Amino acid sequence: MIFYLGQYLQTLWGPARLLQSYAVIIALALYLGFILAEKLIPKFYNWLPHDRGREFTIKENAEAAKGKPTGAGSVFITLFVLICFLVVPMNLTRGLIILLTWLTMLTGFLDDRSVTSWGEYLKGALDLIISVAAAFILYFGLKSLSTDGIVRFWLPFVSAEVTVHPVVYIIICTIMIWTSINTTNCTDGVDGLSASLVLLALITLGSVFYFILGHKEISAYLLVPHFSEGASWATMIFTMAGLVMGYLWHNAFPSHCLMGDAGSRALGFFIGACVMVSGNPFLILATSSIIFVNGGMGLIKVFLLRFFKIKVFENIRFPLHDHMRKNHGWSPTQVLIKFFIIQILITCGMMGIFLKVR
Repeated sequence: MIFYLGQYLQTLWGPARLLQSYAVIIALALYLGFILAEKLIPKFYNWLPHDRGREFTIKENAEAAKGKPTGAGSVFITLFVLICFLVVPMNLTRGLIILLTWLTMLTGFLDDRSVTSWGEYLKGALDLIISVAAAFILYFGLKSLSTDGIVRFWLPFVSAEVTVHPVVYIIICTIMIWTSINTTNCTDGVDGLSASLVLLALITLGSVFYFILGHKEISAYLLVPHFSEGASWATMIFTMAGLVMGYLWHNAFPSHCLMGDAGSRALGFFIGACVMVSGNPFLILATSSIIFVNGGMGLIKVFLLRFFKIKVFENIRFPLHDHMRKNHGWSPTQVLIKFFIIQILITCGMMGIFLKVR
């Protein structure tokens, strides 16, 4: 809305043309997101459900979380929707992804406030439905932007783009988003951990969309396809980054509130969707390796044991942050800082490989 308003107002007042500058809009979205989340989240503490102790986690974590307001994700994800429709140049694809992000939040929030958990299978099925819907939306959205109607990937070690069959794209996209939802959710077990890792992922993705994919000269130099709507997606991503910063202001150890499934599932969905929009599914390794290892290995462990009676990682507790706290004596702050450092190192290395080894 503001972007198009600037187009009209600049005829009346010259400086209003800045509202059509993506750099200005991104800065506005980032700061607005942080300020609103930081100021408004505490206002909802009395309205939010309160944590009853977490399943499948060590006793110390469960006791530390018990009684705190949870489901704060419902506040900052709703703010995300409102800010996006205010500042982001909108089209059908972005609008639908924003609404699906909110819907993912809603499923998590309803579980947060439910007296009895919805259960793994129901939540997994809902995640799958949302992931499939997002896959179709993204495929047809990207197809409409392609000059020849073909969706392509740009991949590590290959300079030429790779044509992707519609069925293959939808399968990969569904798996990516479903996995991102659930691994991000599993990582939300230590104050500040999930949000900090998500924030790093968002800043990385936003930078890739704005400075690389959205820039004709830089993308051509790095032999990656130029994405004409990169700046618009970057605006959405930095909006979410600002909101996560505002939430972290209250979730830093010792936390005053928790994002709950309402926040972690929606953030996982959004990251997975943005990675697929980038055209390089392997980018998830640069943005979310620690999230995938921390939460994903536990999902694999449970899946193999439950359905195939295969035992793996018997001596490792998952999520991995529980193992480091219980078996290695790490404090919550040590878990956060060390995992964050490792992810920064992975991000720098992976981005160098993806962009230069081609």
